[in-house]
Amino acid sequence: MNVFSKHMNSNTSINNDSQRKAPVITIDGPTASGKGTISRLLADRLGWQILDSGALYRLLGLKALRQNVPLDDEPVLAKLALELDIRFSGSALDEEIQVFLDEENVTNEIRTETSGAAASKVAALPKVRTALLDKQRAFRQLPGLIADGRDMGTVVFPDAQVKIFLTASAEERAKRRYNQLIEKGVSVNLSDLFEEIAERDKRDSNRSAAPLVAAEDAVELDTSNITAEQAALRVLELYQNRTKS
Repeated sequence: MNVFSKHMNSNTSINNDSQRKAPVITIDGPTASGKGTISRLLADRLGWQILDSGALYRLLGLKALRQNVPLDDEPVLAKLALELDIRFSGSALDEEIQVFLDEENVTNEIRTETSGAAASKVAALPKVRTALLDKQRAFRQLPGLIADGRDMGTVVFPDAQVKIFLTASAEERAKRRYNQLIEKGVSVNLSDLFEEIAERDKRDSNRSAAPLVAAEDAVELDTSNITAEQAALRVLELYQNRTKS
């Protein structure tokens, strides 16, 4: 099992030689399409690192909310993004990787719908995305990286060996999110979740900076009627076939 701890702050440097050599599989897609679970399964099988890029934007959204920074104040948010002190720790098959902000465990807090909505708003700002770009690319280390997000294959790692774009109906994704939150003891309304997911899909797809779209060379995979394990196996087979050729 791949156990890791990744600490990122404004002083984090990038090993360019390691980055050039490290293979990358990108897993992009909308909310609750299965990105996180599939990424963890792949990382465990391959022994690679994981980048949950959505967590970076959730952390920034949380930091902004805590400091009462308006979620449309682009210059201040970009500065906050550059200064984020974050750490990821855990195992590839943990139900959730533990996430730390300023050395405080905020794993549960960043998974709330409030943090998710804040993340979607700050992620639409071009200067914020630019500020977080190097932090994301610094995760590219040997033996390899599974990068989970919305623009991993289009912007962050355009040279990835395999690019996957997950899809699933908004209804199915709302049900998945509902079940996840209920299991955590969070009271939530399914119809409200559906509306929030549909609105976030619209916002993420229509933003000017790195919109949620499949890369031209991405393989689209509908997860509506398959398990995460089945999806991970398909991605693994695709990677293995490509590296053989």
